[in-house]
Amino acid sequence: MEVHEVPMPEIRKPGDVIVRVIKACVCGSDLWWFRGIGQRQHGSLTGHEALGVVERIGDDVHTLQEGDFVIVPFTHCCGECAACKAGFESNCFNAEPGGNAGYQAEYMRVYSADTSLVKVPADPHELSDETIASLLTVADVMCTGYHAATCARVQPGGTAVVFGDGGVGLCGVLSAKLQGAERIIAMSRYEDRQQVARAFGATDIVPERGDEAVSRVMELTDGIGADSVLECVGTEQSTLSALAVARPGGFIGRVGVPHTTNIDVNNLFWRNVTLSGGPASVTPYANGKNGLVAKILNGDINPGMIFTADFDLDHVQDAYEAMDERRAIKSMISIGAL
Repeated sequence: MEVHEVPMPEIRKPGDVIVRVIKACVCGSDLWWFRGIGQRQHGSLTGHEALGVVERIGDDVHTLQEGDFVIVPFTHCCGECAACKAGFESNCFNAEPGGNAGYQAEYMRVYSADTSLVKVPADPHELSDETIASLLTVADVMCTGYHAATCARVQPGGTAVVFGDGGVGLCGVLSAKLQGAERIIAMSRYEDRQQVARAFGATDIVPERGDEAVSRVMELTDGIGADSVLECVGTEQSTLSALAVARPGGFIGRVGVPHTTNIDVNNLFWRNVTLSGGPASVTPYANGKNGLVAKILNGDINPGMIFTADFDLDHVQDAYEAMDERRAIKSMISIGAL
């Protein structure tokens, strides 16, 4: 990772805003190309999670003004197409080609800002560092974990298994707790992550992997399997294990970015297991009086616990290395002042 001076982003369309970034972070999905497993063009801008202040607005922006404190989601949405109206803004038909990037920077452009940005209904100067960290998770990992729980149809009193102990997986544990799961089995072999999982509501910790993990979960569930399974990794091993531990008639929420094309799901047919999931949509989960932002501001949840290291922008390489080497659960990048 290298830091370069690039041109200041500009308003290109009337619905654009320029955001001065206060906080950004490194996502587990960034590590795929950082490790050379996934592909990314050399010299491209990086980052897709940020928290900042609106610096400039386009002529067709109506719900925001300069100085607003906002969460910048990894998704952008027009709010008008069929996908957005159905609540799947991550599949917006009017998304700009090339995807979203450039959040790990001092300034960034946001298009379709009225519908894409999440305005924080609070004075940021009155918020604790803990609360600000939690709000940053809403840009991606908290909503992605919540999406996993939603797709897995977590129900009050049910049993949930969460594969993945990174930021998304831990937020999946927290989301399963929010949605009422009575028993939450977290798959984790690292003590620092196990501690956060327990704090978020995990009742059991399973450190095994592969066939041993499947056997252990089946043992814990008396051979039945879990009502809800949250797959938050995307590797072949994690996905196959997740498919194996759902009970007959159970539900699997898959949000780990897939890194294999060889998954056979035919066995799910014979067990009446439902598999769903994909990229989360932020604003439906974030907004509203019962949304994730309100829960954070009310002190009901503290997903910011997943940030265990903080770096400035000049040390972004260190931020990536800390996650890559599992010295940090999730790395925060502090960029600007409020």
